[in-house]
Amino acid sequence: MRIGLLETGAPPAELQPAFGRYGGMFQTLLGSDHNYAIYDVQAGQLPATAGEQDAYVITGSSAGVYEALPWIDPLSDFLRSARGEAAFVGVCFGHQIMAQAFGGQVVKSERGWGVGLHRYAVERPQGWTDAASVAIPASHQDQVVSLPPSATVIGGSAFTPYGLLSYDDASGRKKGAISMQFHPEFEPAYAAALIEARRGTRYTDEQADAAIATLQAPNDRSRVGGWIRAFLDQATGR
Repeated sequence: MRIGLLETGAPPAELQPAFGRYGGMFQTLLGSDHNYAIYDVQAGQLPATAGEQDAYVITGSSAGVYEALPWIDPLSDFLRSARGEAAFVGVCFGHQIMAQAFGGQVVKSERGWGVGLHRYAVERPQGWTDAASVAIPASHQDQVVSLPPSATVIGGSAFTPYGLLSYDDASGRKKGAISMQFHPEFEPAYAAALIEARRGTRYTDEQADAAIATLQAPNDRSRVGGWIRAFLDQATGR
């Protein structure tokens, strides 16, 4: 399968020598049996047509989808124009930009930061899910608060009610799309290092310590990676 990785952000520079960039994290999560192409969205790189790849993954970013950044509108335009012509998976910022581009609303939540290991219930099981709940690293303050017209809530949590979405296609012929607020691509060591890098700026010491402690528990990253692979196989007819 040809998978385009739309990198909308990058880890802090000081963490990249140890952990790499988000595109590489997704390649590790999804496996080496795909052909990957990485697009630096912040630098203005986007596919010329949806058909360049069979599927696209939109990564996380420290940016907010509501910010007046020069690359936000072109990305949104691409998502709308390419929707249904390729399969899409959005993660964190990718989840939010898909929701906003397709007609929903994203805001900086009054609930504050969701960070550390969070558990999400699967409320509407799909053919590509295989568990009633999963524990996955999270790192976000923004949240989807209004659903796009075609979105269905597959899962979520008390903190993030719209945590896992799928997008319906009334025509029945187009390729599907899903998005998730959590970060299956984050290894616990990276999630902890990211929290440490933001200690004292985004998080208090108490918040950072509590979040890092949760990352010691077992997580379901590999399971959700399997969900994404199964969804992509289903959405692209493989």
